[in-house]
Amino acid sequence: MLFNSIEYIFLFLPITLILYYILLKKKLVLASKILLIFSSLFFYSYWDVKYIPILLSSILVNYFFGNYLIRKKSKITFTIIILFNISLLGYFKYYNFFLDNIALFYPNLFDNSVIIILPLAISFFTFQQIAYIADCYYGKLKDQDFINYALFVSFFPQLIAGPIVHHGQMIPQFYGLRTKIINYKNITLGLFIFSVGLFKKVVIADYLSEIVNFSYQNYQDLSFFDSWKTSLSYTFQLYFDFSGYTDMAIGAALMFNIKLPFNFNSPYKAINIADFWNRWHMTLSKFLKDYIYIPLGGNRVGNIKIYRNLMIVFLISGFWHGAGWTFVFWGFLHGLAICIHKFWQKFDIKINYLLAWFLTFNFINISWIFFRSDNFMQAIVILEKMFFLSGDNFGIYDHYLTFMQFIRFNRIEYLILILSLIALYYIVPIITKDAEKLMKIFKTNRKFYFITLILLLVPLLSFHQTGEFLYFNF
Repeated sequence: MLFNSIEYIFLFLPITLILYYILLKKKLVLASKILLIFSSLFFYSYWDVKYIPILLSSILVNYFFGNYLIRKKSKITFTIIILFNISLLGYFKYYNFFLDNIALFYPNLFDNSVIIILPLAISFFTFQQIAYIADCYYGKLKDQDFINYALFVSFFPQLIAGPIVHHGQMIPQFYGLRTKIINYKNITLGLFIFSVGLFKKVVIADYLSEIVNFSYQNYQDLSFFDSWKTSLSYTFQLYFDFSGYTDMAIGAALMFNIKLPFNFNSPYKAINIADFWNRWHMTLSKFLKDYIYIPLGGNRVGNIKIYRNLMIVFLISGFWHGAGWTFVFWGFLHGLAICIHKFWQKFDIKINYLLAWFLTFNFINISWIFFRSDNFMQAIVILEKMFFLSGDNFGIYDHYLTFMQFIRFNRIEYLILILSLIALYYIVPIITKDAEKLMKIFKTNRKFYFITLILLLVPLLSFHQTGEFLYFNF
């Protein structure tokens, strides 16, 4: 079931919300939590019921071993449960990747004809539980109630594609449900944020996806202008799709009086690569910092080891996003960029704000090409066309001649359209606002009720097909 589907918006969400508040009104707090758990499992199984045993076994194993580690600190037990989580993720997400790579050198060693289907959300709920287990081992937690723990992992607004929630952010809220009553401001604010996310997804991201998908399927035929339009379209498709999902998750959770962490802070306004990662997918950045970078030594070690730690973190980030070398290379590019930025800071050299933003945004835009491409050849061809390096035209002068022919054959209207689109793409990062800022300006008045209504109606009226969210693949 998708957040942007008719059955979710008009059936699942309102029915669950009504039943939830009926139970709370009757002081049936435990029943309200159980309702949310079963609703979440139904929501999860809507794609494929065979995923349910994987999710439930992961919850049960991590809960049991987590409470064991709280009572008795055991390095062996801690290692076993971490390996369990990594193995679960590794088998379902990376099995085919490893076999395909082994087959390049030993083609008859394994039968790589078996395709392992990636269970939905396994990357997200595995990371959340690894963080939980680590905190149990290091004595940061007391015994947890199973119902609250199960709800923490399975809560449907954030289950499928995040934000990656920390137990310290969620479980205390579940313990406090007995004090919760219907909060109409939270419901209206949640509906407003949900509608913003729905608009981002249906009206913007799904429109851009048509440009991106067509262009990547026909990447060999892209012109200089088309290649830039393609790369910029994906840059914004990914942002509006993923931040749209996150907004819808935050909005839906808020209707239940549950506050999820913010995941975006206008990332394309960043003026350096470190600033970008403080703004993009912030819950993943926090996880990688707290549970990988700091345990490796963080900034407390020598300079060479700091750069090593940074590179390890970003390589893991790339590999976490997808089982492919293009994802690893994307992580390598960002790791290299963050190391260069850290080295640059030593000289305390200031550069113009707009230039810093322009360089940062274009680096991010170019790196997304590897993130989106099916293989390196596809990425390289698109980059060649973007930077005058394609096989048919090697120089700027050749492109100038092509440009003049382009105008001569009465295609000036198309040229103006493409240039306008590219200009718009560079303006969008400056004017967009994310959920945190929108929540601060929201008022319970007719103006915002009307805006919410428009933001809901436009996507609903423009439904032509229900597009899956991009991060479901990660």
